[in-house]
Amino acid sequence: MAKRERWSQPKASDYAAAGTYLRLLLVPGQANQVTNALKTAPTVTHRANDLLRASGLPLLPVDDPEVAKDLKKVSKGKQLAPVFLLRGSLGQRPLTIADGYHRICASYHLEEDADIPCRLADLPD
Repeated sequence: MAKRERWSQPKASDYAAAGTYLRLLLVPGQANQVTNALKTAPTVTHRANDLLRASGLPLLPVDDPEVAKDLKKVSKGKQLAPVFLLRGSLGQRPLTIADGYHRICASYHLEEDADIPCRLADLPD
C-alpha cells in the first residue's frame, strides 16, 4: 500500500514564499494583506482534484523535479506543508495557488481525491 501524506503546520518560510509570489500578481499592500490573512485563516481541507480544477492549472507529471521531491518526502514519511490559496479572480483564474502547487500535484498522483490541508484568503477589494 502506498504511503499517505502527513501534513505539518505552516512555517514562516512558507508564508514568505507565498508573499513573494503574490507580489508578482498584486500591489505590495494587497500582497501583504493576503499573506497576513493566510496566517490567521483556519486550516480547511479540499480535494486535490477540486483544487486543480478551480485553479485551472494542469496536473504536473510525476517526473517534474518538485513533484518528485514531494513524492520522495512522502515515501520517507516526512511532512508536507499545507497549501496557500487566494480566492477571487486574478485574470482568468478564480483560485490562485499562492504556495503548494507541486504538493497538490504530488498528492493527486497518490490519490486524486486526497484531502489537502489549505489556508484560504479572499482577494482584497
